[in-house]
Amino acid sequence: MTNKNISTQQIPNPHVHNKNISIDIPVYIIKIASILHQYGYKAYLVGGALRDTLIGKPTQDYDISTNASPQTIQKLFPKALDVGAKFGTVIVPIYNPETRTYSNVEITTMRREADYQDYRHPTQIQFINRIQEDLKRRDFTINALAVDLTDIKINTNLQKLTTEHSNLFQTIKLNLPLIDLFNGIQDLHNHIIRAVGDPYERLLEDPVRAIRACRFAAQLNYKIEPKTQHAIKKIAPYIQKISQERIQSELVKLLKQADTPSIAFKCLDKSGILNIILPELVATKGVKQPIGHIHDVFEHTLVALDKAPKNVIVRLATLFHDIAKPYTKLPDGHFYGHDTKGAELTYKILKRLKFSNQIIEKVTTLVRWHMFHYQPDIWTDAAVRRFIKKVGLNNLQDLFSLRLADALSNPEQPDPTDNIKAFKKHIEKVRKQDLILNKKDLAINGKILMQELNLKPGPQIGKLLNKLLDYVIEDPKRNNQKDLLKYAKTLISFNKN
Repeated sequence: MTNKNISTQQIPNPHVHNKNISIDIPVYIIKIASILHQYGYKAYLVGGALRDTLIGKPTQDYDISTNASPQTIQKLFPKALDVGAKFGTVIVPIYNPETRTYSNVEITTMRREADYQDYRHPTQIQFINRIQEDLKRRDFTINALAVDLTDIKINTNLQKLTTEHSNLFQTIKLNLPLIDLFNGIQDLHNHIIRAVGDPYERLLEDPVRAIRACRFAAQLNYKIEPKTQHAIKKIAPYIQKISQERIQSELVKLLKQADTPSIAFKCLDKSGILNIILPELVATKGVKQPIGHIHDVFEHTLVALDKAPKNVIVRLATLFHDIAKPYTKLPDGHFYGHDTKGAELTYKILKRLKFSNQIIEKVTTLVRWHMFHYQPDIWTDAAVRRFIKKVGLNNLQDLFSLRLADALSNPEQPDPTDNIKAFKKHIEKVRKQDLILNKKDLAINGKILMQELNLKPGPQIGKLLNKLLDYVIEDPKRNNQKDLLKYAKTLISFNKN
């Protein structure tokens, strides 16, 4: 099935032998190519940016291959960052003053690789002059394309553009030679993911390519050709040799970029890779949900994932929101406590995948509280304040997005849109009041408590402040030193008795 968001109008006809293409290229890429050419070096536009440009997808970070050495590249581009000069790669950051962001141009010396002993890095690297040899080492045919930038003619108008910083991000349409050794254009036309050369050998060099093939299938809505699909299944055991950081990176790209991430997860499941990287998710297969659901937990999770926005936090939470259901199912069909247990499991999974503590905290919070049900006639202002304190103001919108994806994935559940709108109105009403959510916002602190109540430093001070915070959340008018000291004395007296 063709992705409706992707146009194939720009792709050259695969049956036409003269493969010059008309392509839109930013001025800053033309400028970099002209500098390389000025000093006698070749320049080719390659990689994912070229692929995406050909199929009409927006792209920002470009890759250029050249026969200039990494040391030469750094001399020609003083602001270049050495991110892998050992392997021939440096990055030239281009600042866009309008968006206040950088676009990274990855410039790599053309090379030949061999002997991937660690299933990632080649132990033998030879820098070369021919782009044809460089393309042979690439993963998939649709990524093994190159456009020759060497012969760009810098006319007077173009020369002016390349010297005006404000115009660097303007695109220019140029007619340039396309190098296609492996029928990548034909695979783009046919929406096929195919490994370059022998699929097993290509994937064995770096087994993360097997995960990447599934990601591309979801990201582009392409099919994986049978031999490559067979190689993915065959390569699955080697995924255990891949670092968790690299697996995490592929998952983040998938969740961030794919319209239909379920395609990738089904691909990973079919090949056996999912059982290696996320066995907890595989455990949800076949777990029936007789109450209020039409899918088992696994299928429901994937349907919800496709409905979630392209937000990594929300999609991670959607992926794991029912992860504990296999361990909490009761004979009556309920899954009591799966939200609490799910947050615990999610924490362990994200720790294993080396996610940052900030992401872990956000995702586990969403999983923990995704079962909320706002009842306008029952929830008081105090109840809303308690909810905000538990979830966190910054997490509310993500929680609502998760709730919508969860509910809309199941036609047997009511659409919660109106309920969430009503909840948001109530939250806005509460936020206009004196909203105290943190101990630091109290009209009292630990030092005052110790002075006024003759208390000694210790953990009891923090516990007492937490009690006072709960007291204020119930009624913000209580947030004054007199009332708080009075209540603190009551709590101390109660504990003594």
